[in-house]
Amino acid sequence: MPGMSRTTGQRLDSLEHLRQSIVDILTTPLGSRVMRRDYGSLLPELIDQPLNGATALRAYSATVVALMKWEPRVRVTQITRIVSTTRPGRFDLRIAGRRIDTGDDVDIDVPLGAAS
Repeated sequence: MPGMSRTTGQRLDSLEHLRQSIVDILTTPLGSRVMRRDYGSLLPELIDQPLNGATALRAYSATVVALMKWEPRVRVTQITRIVSTTRPGRFDLRIAGRRIDTGDDVDIDVPLGAAS
């Protein structure tokens, strides 16, 4: 399913639209959408937490729960935390999954952290 870029208004192919949707879901704080208070994820609440194992586990859980609820086009198979050595306080979540509509494998990086 093609979509539209939220920044340029240009047409996006289905994979880029999926990436945009996943980033939007994961970076939207729960309760911030007026008519859809349960849209988003708990990830924004974890931004200033220590980059340790417990926070990583909470981030993985928040990611899977939000995507299971709001993005039916993908099933998550693995999440990896990639801590930046050049950007202190920031990390990426690499989400590996399988598209439901095509059966293709997808890898999507979601940047998180201060000023992301």
